[in-house]
Amino acid sequence: MSIETVDAVVIGMGPGGEDLATRLAQAGLAVVGVEGRLVGGECPYYACVPTKMMVRAGESLAEARRVGELAGAAQVRPDWGPVAARIRDEATDNWDDTVAVERFEKAGGRFVRGWGRVSAPGEVTVETAEGPRSFRAARAIVLNPGTAPAIPPIEGLAETPYWTNREAVAATAVPESLLVLGGGPVGMEFAQVFSRFGARVSVVVRSRILPKEEPEAAELVAKTFAAEGISVRSGVETTRVEYDGEWFTVHLSEGEPLRVRQVLVATGRRTDLAALGIGAVGLDERAHGIEVDEHMRAAEGVWAVGDVTGHGAFTHMSMYQARIAAADILGTATESGQYHAVPRVTFTDPEVGAVGMTEAQARAAGLRVRTAVTDLTASTRGWIHKAGNAGLIKLVEDADRGVLVGATSVGPTGGEVLGALVLAVHARVPTATLHEMIYAYPTFHRAIEATLNELH
Repeated sequence: MSIETVDAVVIGMGPGGEDLATRLAQAGLAVVGVEGRLVGGECPYYACVPTKMMVRAGESLAEARRVGELAGAAQVRPDWGPVAARIRDEATDNWDDTVAVERFEKAGGRFVRGWGRVSAPGEVTVETAEGPRSFRAARAIVLNPGTAPAIPPIEGLAETPYWTNREAVAATAVPESLLVLGGGPVGMEFAQVFSRFGARVSVVVRSRILPKEEPEAAELVAKTFAAEGISVRSGVETTRVEYDGEWFTVHLSEGEPLRVRQVLVATGRRTDLAALGIGAVGLDERAHGIEVDEHMRAAEGVWAVGDVTGHGAFTHMSMYQARIAAADILGTATESGQYHAVPRVTFTDPEVGAVGMTEAQARAAGLRVRTAVTDLTASTRGWIHKAGNAGLIKLVEDADRGVLVGATSVGPTGGEVLGALVLAVHARVPTATLHEMIYAYPTFHRAIEATLNELH
């Protein structure tokens, strides 16, 4: 088999891989982009984009149901048809990546459909439908493999037609009842969406929902879920799953089994590093991820970006790292990776935005911590908003340096209010300076000022 020499090979064309490969191609490098699934990755087809269309649709139903408390009367009849059609036609082109492939090729790149692996230092082999193809990367190999749903080894589960996020996004109808396994952002968003469209939803989680966020935020979301009829069973293990052709029976470590029409598994994500062949360049294929330096270098001639680096499985993280890696490969680097102010948003209602450390993480890091929490419903804007106004602001300060190291914004626009807090944490703006700012009235973000006044 002949080996073709190019400047760079990018394995995995998710958001970061596509962005990085495009930057290199536009700079004049001979670039090969390799992807076995869809160019653009999980985000535009099974995650960020279609799920937020689902969330938006569910929000419209929730708002309509609040009319009676605010503005008269309204009748609400959920219909999944427009949601499924919008996901198919607007978001995913019926899960066709032709437009994305053409966009990359117009930028000057070459696309190869298949599964790439590092077969030797500086060499990539791609398994395509027509057989293997090999490329020698004279300048760079970039790894952006993304992740796939991690399925827990629960007895009987593998033999059932369970959903992951991929099947849930492609659903053309809402199940009568749904059990969500897992309490992270993915599971919580789907749980609320399908509940608002008429499904009877239960959540089973080993610890608590939103375990990586502040407990105050998780408690507030749990309270909202309870009010909307979503059952959350925390601290419970799933021991066995059965399926009789119509119904799932889910056995738990405590309590009676649950009988539901559909099970959604949202228990995390994984990457098959062995399939990626990173052992060929001296990296540990048994590790949980690929360690990179501040310029995303993983080994000699190898860079990695995205979920696999362990700095957050977010599209914005992958794009951020892609920019830094591309500049390093091109020899124009002016910045290095910084992760003290990584923002994240869970698009439930209320929306949960957070940045930097939680209080527990800050204390574990040995910081002398001051915190404050304010209730958004007590703010003027919260009072004006009335129905659907649940929320809070929590600030975590390094008292010795007088700067915020973390913050949480929960509420109707929690992810948008977060913007000001991300800037404060990223730029290490002194809390004294934040005290001196003028906060517009009456806004949700004005609650930041009230929370600063409560820091102790």
